[in-house]
Amino acid sequence: MKILSSLTLRQMLTVPYVALVLLAAAIIGLLSYRASSEAIDTLSDYFLTETVNRIAQAVEQHISGSEAVLETAFPKDMPAPESVKDDLETLRTRLWLATTIHREPNNYAYYGNRKGQFIGLWRFSDTEAELRLRTGLDPHRSIYRFSRMRGELKDPVQETRAYDPRERPWFKAGQAATTQTWTSIYIDFKTLQLVGTRARRVNNATGEFEGVVATDLFLEHLNVFLKRLKLSPNGFAFIVEPDGNLVATSRGPHLRKGPGEDNTRLNALASDDPMMVATYKAVRALAERSNTAAGSHTSAFTAPDGSAIQAGYARLRDNAGLDWIVAVAVPRNDFLQKITDNAKQTALMALIACVLITLIGVMVLNRIAKDLRSRALAAKQLGEGVVGAKIPVERSDEIGDLAKSFAGMQKQLLTDRLTGIANRESIIRRIEDRIVRQRRRGDSHPFAVLFVDLNEFKRINDRFGHDVGDRVLTEIGQRLASSLRDTDLAARYGGDEFVVLLENVANRANAMSARDNLERALAAPLQSLEGLAPDVDLIRAGAAIGIALCPEEGQDMETLLKRADEDMYQRKQGRAAGIDAAVGD
Repeated sequence: MKILSSLTLRQMLTVPYVALVLLAAAIIGLLSYRASSEAIDTLSDYFLTETVNRIAQAVEQHISGSEAVLETAFPKDMPAPESVKDDLETLRTRLWLATTIHREPNNYAYYGNRKGQFIGLWRFSDTEAELRLRTGLDPHRSIYRFSRMRGELKDPVQETRAYDPRERPWFKAGQAATTQTWTSIYIDFKTLQLVGTRARRVNNATGEFEGVVATDLFLEHLNVFLKRLKLSPNGFAFIVEPDGNLVATSRGPHLRKGPGEDNTRLNALASDDPMMVATYKAVRALAERSNTAAGSHTSAFTAPDGSAIQAGYARLRDNAGLDWIVAVAVPRNDFLQKITDNAKQTALMALIACVLITLIGVMVLNRIAKDLRSRALAAKQLGEGVVGAKIPVERSDEIGDLAKSFAGMQKQLLTDRLTGIANRESIIRRIEDRIVRQRRRGDSHPFAVLFVDLNEFKRINDRFGHDVGDRVLTEIGQRLASSLRDTDLAARYGGDEFVVLLENVANRANAMSARDNLERALAAPLQSLEGLAPDVDLIRAGAAIGIALCPEEGQDMETLLKRADEDMYQRKQGRAAGIDAAVGD
């Protein structure tokens, strides 16, 4: 009271009011920052999980073909010949077919037997290849160049160094394993790239061990994939074996010069990047503790410089012994930087507003708090997987930049990179959301799920190549999208398969009418093939489309997709039978 008595009337009216305004501004700023921080945490976990899943899918796609290569070269239960020389043409044909399946990563397939004989086929392109043979007592292999599957073998070139397949790691690993197995990753002496070899033993007609079939998998594609990932300014990703040897990384090298100037593998613990070392230690410990837990996980730890790091990780394994750890690490400040900068500007604006005019300051603070809350809510919804979450981007300041960044992340995660339409994750979430909305509201209007499978895509791919096939898929995706209502959604489900969600249909007849419209749109001549061949007008992709209605034919996403796929298959079979009958007539 003594203090109040010493103040003038103006001071008594002004000072408490300004103090209350400053306090209110501080509280609003604190609450806004807290809400935004929580939203950022939710979104960052979602972003890290999705990024880890993308990397895991890329790894799976890269290695999955190697199993098919071995099965094509030596189908299950097919006995090995006693001599490579006696069955040379058959082995050569199977190796050609094996290297055709996934030529980009698996362009080399080979076989060695217990007698020391060897045959290997290296594909340079769709038509050019090299055959490596050792069939007699000569310890050196002969190299033959040839064109096409059964092309004439050109004059051989003999290797200068002796080669005995029985002494190679892949042969010993395949002989010791009862199933397919991976050898240790090594550096190829020709390409200086990391290579993993998948091998399997092959028995003879009496069930005894006869030899080993193997294929090489170059891992540089994974390194390129990681370096092209769009992460935060200081974020990075890597793939590592449990012992710390790097397989690929988005930042820095994964190989280094060793003694004698030869390349050696870089261990994460020996990296010059302190954050990578800290991330590997943290992720390895977490992965060991969650050894049996499948899927991706997120966590946080403190870097050596005291900064907070948020990380996502997953442990990848297969039935051939592959064991890798995928990790993505982003400093928390990368997520919070714009929020922090905006909070400082907000405090400064509040101070200036209090000095100039209290009312304007309150209005500015309220507007900023409202904008932050709306973006925090939208970001939280996105982090929880709400497909239709709208992130306001009308502001042109830092908050708008942050919103645009979130919107860009959302688009990347839910859009198919090839066709530009929705991806598999997007359509699955949309269908699940539609099912939930119907259950909550008791919506009596059914909706339909369509499963679309192209008819002539393999023929187009085989004849004109994958680049043309990609353009065809893009054209088909755009046709689907442009043939639908604004409320419907078309997505690429995988390969040449698409899924369409019809939000509201009156009945099955209404869905069938929509299907007929789509089939007519897809049956039109493909602009992507114009001018490629004289008979190109005769090649029309077309599609078989299956329908499943909810709730009549299923009340969950898996059942609806299964029923639509079955309906598509029956429709395709029915058309094939009709064509055969017409040809017979």
